[in-house]
Amino acid sequence: MSIYAFAEIEDGKAKRIYASAKYPSKQIGNVFVDCDFNVSLKYVDELPLKIEGFYALVAFRPSYVLISRDVLGGKPLYFDNTTLTFSSFKRYFEREPIPVLPGEVVKISYEGDIIDRKKCKFEDVFKPIDADIEELKERIVRSLIDFRKKNACVAFSGGVDSSFLAGLYDLPLVTVTASKAEKEWVENSAKAIGRELEVYEFGEREVREALPKVVSAIETTDKLQVSIALPIYLCVRFAKELGFSEVVFGQGADELFGGYKKYEELSYKELERELIKDVMNIGDKNLVRDNKVAYSLEMKILTPYLQWDIIRCAISIPVELKVKKDGGVIRKYILREMAKEFIPKEIAYRDKKAIQYSTKTSNILKKILRDINLDKIGGEGNAM
Repeated sequence: MSIYAFAEIEDGKAKRIYASAKYPSKQIGNVFVDCDFNVSLKYVDELPLKIEGFYALVAFRPSYVLISRDVLGGKPLYFDNTTLTFSSFKRYFEREPIPVLPGEVVKISYEGDIIDRKKCKFEDVFKPIDADIEELKERIVRSLIDFRKKNACVAFSGGVDSSFLAGLYDLPLVTVTASKAEKEWVENSAKAIGRELEVYEFGEREVREALPKVVSAIETTDKLQVSIALPIYLCVRFAKELGFSEVVFGQGADELFGGYKKYEELSYKELERELIKDVMNIGDKNLVRDNKVAYSLEMKILTPYLQWDIIRCAISIPVELKVKKDGGVIRKYILREMAKEFIPKEIAYRDKKAIQYSTKTSNILKKILRDINLDKIGGEGNAM
């Protein structure tokens, strides 16, 4: 459940509040929060400006309930002010809940009235940095190296995003796949980087078993979202079975440094707009799904590329250094150039398919869906 709270209502007012938090969320007094940073309620109206990272928060104040999310909306949070119910998942509500929008700060009275609802914008938090390319690269690498992690492993695919992190962090690597070719590549890549690797090979049986749990966790039957969430679920579950509580993922590198195939056909002016739009929408499009998967397993997903300072540096880099078009198209060019200082060049420059295709999850799911209606299995899983 991560964060869950509801009120016992009597005569139109909250009589008692029942609240709980499960890892990676935590309770600090009357504050229930999923956040890696210290949270001060001194400036409640400016929380999205003050907290330099992802968070979702429910705080019970003397005269109102405060709820808020970071400006990218990386952590899910929903509410129903009429019943004073708050949760990281939609399933805990009797009717369709209201999502807390990215960058919002909402105050709700104990009678259920919305007192105030303010929203910070992306550009309020992320402003370009006036620095040359070498300084920006240095700041990005330093932020990656200094990223805080505890009992963690790296979700390793052999692509530049995860390989760069594997080269920077002295952490074990884990991978899940149904592809023998990918298994061979990641094993060779891990060996070249000098890291230990644990591999979980799955097939149709494992996907069938995980499918209802994944649909229940991500709370959608969208086929693309399910196909992406399945290998993430299997990877996080595998990491938990190995004794880890955190998994490092490479999310955000594609949006920040120009990794998607769709970017190749855009003019640089169009690309600049598209990259900003994709970073702004990364929470609701990707991270909410991934964090719900992790919440369902009481695990924590870490995303080093999505540190606030790295985002500011990345949006300051000219787009022609992200998608290089001289003598052939190279996506994520500047990231690959940074990575090759820490990992073999052939790994840094390897072109990588999306996770649902490289692991063959998409093919397996298509086969399963020939005789199963995805819309009918959402209630079978249990992501409590």
